[in-house]
Amino acid sequence: MNSKSSENIKLYFKGMAMGIADAFPGISGGTMALILGVYKELVNSISIINFSLFKTLKKEGLREFWKKLNGTFLVILFSGIISSLVVFMNLASFLIDNFPILIWSFFLGLVSASIYIILKPTDLFDFNNKTKHILKNWFLLISSFYVSYLLTSLPEINNLNENILFIFFAGFIASCAMILPGISGSYILVILGLYKTMSKALINVELDKIVIFGFGVILGLTSFSKVVKWGFDKFPNKILIMMTGLIIGSIHKLWPWKLNEINVLPKNYSEYNYLLESIVLFIIGFFLIFLLEKKQQLSKY
Repeated sequence: MNSKSSENIKLYFKGMAMGIADAFPGISGGTMALILGVYKELVNSISIINFSLFKTLKKEGLREFWKKLNGTFLVILFSGIISSLVVFMNLASFLIDNFPILIWSFFLGLVSASIYIILKPTDLFDFNNKTKHILKNWFLLISSFYVSYLLTSLPEINNLNENILFIFFAGFIASCAMILPGISGSYILVILGLYKTMSKALINVELDKIVIFGFGVILGLTSFSKVVKWGFDKFPNKILIMMTGLIIGSIHKLWPWKLNEINVLPKNYSEYNYLLESIVLFIIGFFLIFLLEKKQQLSKY
């Protein structure tokens, strides 16, 4: 197998990992893209999509259009994401219903390690900088943490889950969240009361809902990616700090032990708390990130 084919296979599995993340309310596909080192290329590729790109198709032909689009990258990555969502959405619901503590322990390990990995290339802890610069960075971290915490603490909306316009709106909002590390697109669907509706639509291939939701996702991704790309081009250090704040602010959703949706200590959990198993899974998830970083230089995002 040549190196190009090998890289394409790796990219497909990275897409699958992002799809698995998006299937679980609480972990962001954007976080997984950062962890796997494809985030910046993904944002850059999506942000290119506009009307001028289609002028390229008309004037310069399919080859140049495909090259500017970075089409091979997008097709392979999104094939992995979509196939993973179709396969794992049902499994995710089953695992969350039956083994929530074990699932969230593993993801908590993944996301906790990713906080360090994402912050590493920034100057957040460079206290040799001017005091004003340090304060700006910490203000950005704390404010993005607060916004993320508020968003992930919102109550669920009910009684709109069959409205077509609302499904389109949900796709738009969820896709913006999907591309932002720390804010889970699937959790946004939970808040909007659409997680079970769209899970069922994917499993049962309800094309009307899938297509409407898909249009919302495409519009959201192509619009919001331009904002994120601009931020990375102008303020890469601050964007990474902001994204870390978003991740930290949402991490409370991954806490494994809950009673009536309230986080509790393992000793206060009313049933068997799986503490030993949870610690093992947390450690596996935690060190898996450092293994990936060693192989793929994740600090390049």
